[in-house]
Amino acid sequence: MAHHDHKPLTTDLIDLDHEPETKPEAIEQLLDLAVDAGRVNDREQALTDLHAREKEATTGVGMGIGIPHAKSSAVEAPTIAFTRSSEGIDFDAMDDEPATLIFMLLVPAAGGEEHLQMLSSLSRSLMHEETRTALQKAESPERVESIILEAVEQ
Repeated sequence: MAHHDHKPLTTDLIDLDHEPETKPEAIEQLLDLAVDAGRVNDREQALTDLHAREKEATTGVGMGIGIPHAKSSAVEAPTIAFTRSSEGIDFDAMDDEPATLIFMLLVPAAGGEEHLQMLSSLSRSLMHEETRTALQKAESPERVESIILEAVEQ
């Protein structure tokens, strides 16, 4: 696994304090984290690309997980942002379960297949109940960061 100078996820891309109430709100909130962290240079373009991807197929993958993602010319570096909802929000999931763990994956347009690798390793790790439980219980962004980075580097 290639190690980048920039990890895809850092604590400033994790928000445990503000729970989004709707899917659009979750997408905007996670995008704002990426913008504020300097990883997205054009918020409108990134948002357009995220919404276009949502129209193709829902990113509510089930088991309480939402993973909105996009490949975008507005993105500077492969990025994962994370938030969660204790109540769960409707993410148009295939299993109709509300999403409590919400991840955003953003990759540069030139990123080739890298985002698919990130997406599949993240999805695989989230199949494990203990990973999901750990993320729900994590009390600090640092803890979330270590769980996710470990998952993505498998």
